[in-house]
Amino acid sequence: MTTPLGPTRILIADDQEDVCSAFRLILGSQPDMTVVGEAADGLTAVDLARTLRPDLILADIRMPGLDGLELTRRLAGPDVPDPMRVLVVTTFDHDDYVRTALHDGACGFLLKRSGPGLLIEGVRAAMAGDILISPQITVRLLQTLAAAPAAPTALSPLTAREQEIARLVAEGLTNAEIGKKLFISAGTAKTHIANVQAKLKARNRVGIAAWAWENGLAGPLPRE
Repeated sequence: MTTPLGPTRILIADDQEDVCSAFRLILGSQPDMTVVGEAADGLTAVDLARTLRPDLILADIRMPGLDGLELTRRLAGPDVPDPMRVLVVTTFDHDDYVRTALHDGACGFLLKRSGPGLLIEGVRAAMAGDILISPQITVRLLQTLAAAPAAPTALSPLTAREQEIARLVAEGLTNAEIGKKLFISAGTAKTHIANVQAKLKARNRVGIAAWAWENGLAGPLPRE
């Protein structure tokens, strides 16, 4: 996955015409984004994605023909030789949906009710290599993960700097924000995060955040 030189080219996959129209207006209002296609069902979305090669696909969960989770697996899954960026934007926030989407390569999971600001932020985060999840989902997911008994570990596998990186990831900071906080470049922060993810065998930033909560690096869990 490469970073585009021009505006981010976006494909919208949603079977609700009013949602597509709203997304098109929101994204089209941004100078660094452009909608290059729309699909009302998953199969058409996959075909369009492979033909148009957009920089990002916005995918609903429940669509005719092929749901958003299977679309994500086909376009961004671990077995895809040339994965694409898929940002799930849906009404349904079931934990199983979130875990499956992230496991299969989604670069974010947003709720439609989160509003246009978070949608725009989610697109930019995905293009920067970050993962953005609607705050209410993140809190619930971390609470669930932290409630599970942690496997005993003798020593942290992370260096002091890497533990600091994990703590900042758990606080929801982006690569750029972590870099600013630690006086390093966003690229260096991204490299540190990749190293942390590999050492912890975490699938994504949520896994890093969960490890930080479980090991007391991020303070007490927030409550809704």
